[in-house]
Amino acid sequence: MPSPSDRRPVRAFARGSFAEATRVTEVLRKETVGGALLLVGTVIALVWINSPVGDSYTALRDFEVGPASLHLDLSLGTWAADGLLAIFFFVVGLELKREFVAGDLRDPARAALPILAALGGVAVPAVIYVLVNLGTGGGALNGWAIPTATDIAFALAILAIISTHLPTGLRTFLLTLAVVDDLVAVTIIAIFYTADLQLLPLAGALVPLGLFALAVQRRIRSWWLLLPLAAATWVLVHESGVHATVAGVLLGFTVPVIRSAAAGGPDAGPGLAEHFEHRIRPISAGLAVPVFAFFAAGVEIGGLSGLTESLTDPIALGIIAGLVLGKPIGILGTAWLTARFTHATLDDELTWLDVLGVSLLGGIGFTVSLLIGDLAFGAGSTADDHVKVGILTGSLVAGLLAAVLVKSRDRVYEQMAADEAIDADDDGIPDVYQREQEDRDADR
Repeated sequence: MPSPSDRRPVRAFARGSFAEATRVTEVLRKETVGGALLLVGTVIALVWINSPVGDSYTALRDFEVGPASLHLDLSLGTWAADGLLAIFFFVVGLELKREFVAGDLRDPARAALPILAALGGVAVPAVIYVLVNLGTGGGALNGWAIPTATDIAFALAILAIISTHLPTGLRTFLLTLAVVDDLVAVTIIAIFYTADLQLLPLAGALVPLGLFALAVQRRIRSWWLLLPLAAATWVLVHESGVHATVAGVLLGFTVPVIRSAAAGGPDAGPGLAEHFEHRIRPISAGLAVPVFAFFAAGVEIGGLSGLTESLTDPIALGIIAGLVLGKPIGILGTAWLTARFTHATLDDELTWLDVLGVSLLGGIGFTVSLLIGDLAFGAGSTADDHVKVGILTGSLVAGLLAAVLVKSRDRVYEQMAADEAIDADDDGIPDVYQREQEDRDADR
């Protein structure tokens, strides 16, 4: 076994294993379709609410349905934010658990960089927002968490539009980054945006959650059992005052990732998490997130004067600065510092300019940012309208900057993609992945 001094340094943004690269590619393909639908829903909402029949959009969004006896007589907009996004966060929980149990990120050396970069991408935008809004009053500081999240679907839609060949290592980094800061965001929602905590229903939620966990640990897939337990958990978390999307993450965390913990750990084969993710991700990406975007993105701009008023509000300026400046500074800066202190080296043919491009993509904060904006200022308020303008503007600017930078490197990415496709021995695994696996085995 080689001594620590003989081992090759950890390579940042490396390809990882072929199995993981294949899985990430499949996940991102589904999210790209969802991103396109998200964009369509957003455009329809903006056009509709700013048209002569804009009142009908508001009436639809505010139309209430559901049993009042369970305090579930909610508007369609609230159902989208509390209910449909719980599906999205269930997938987030599945994805995060899989990454750290059976994915490449079970290796602490590989996990450190994207986790720390994600945390930097949460902290710096929040600090910038606070600095912009210090002393403004009116509860503006309540929105400090709005620019902290990355919308992976929106970011992938941008990549699809410009038709780029982003390297596998950077795609994996972007996906992990988005998943980790979604987890941080839902933690922030649970801690900082829970105004009236009711302990009895929160404790009661542990019962169906525990039964759901017991069922999935026994590999039970029966929808007629799991769906009622998940719904009961969601209802009780909603009743507790904690945002109901937290239930989605908790349910996702209970699902086993590997087939059998006693059969060899991560190499034992896929578990229920992969099965559920395969079934539910299309619903999340193709229905839940686009419908939420449709109901959340509708903001009445009010012409040029209304747009000017929104964009000069410190709340909107703080969001834009957080997304366009804070996200890339936080992600790139933390990644660079982490690589420097761990003596990690960039993967072949990549430069820190490539990491900057991905960091700018991290500034596309949409779905979760809109959710936090609603919680911070109240849906339909003037501040909430300014929040939406800030999120849309900041995400658009960050996306355009990322598109220009990433597209400028596309020739390099095309060559890397061509190298990854070479399979000289025709065994179904490209040669570059075989060589990297041999290197990892030699270092053990």
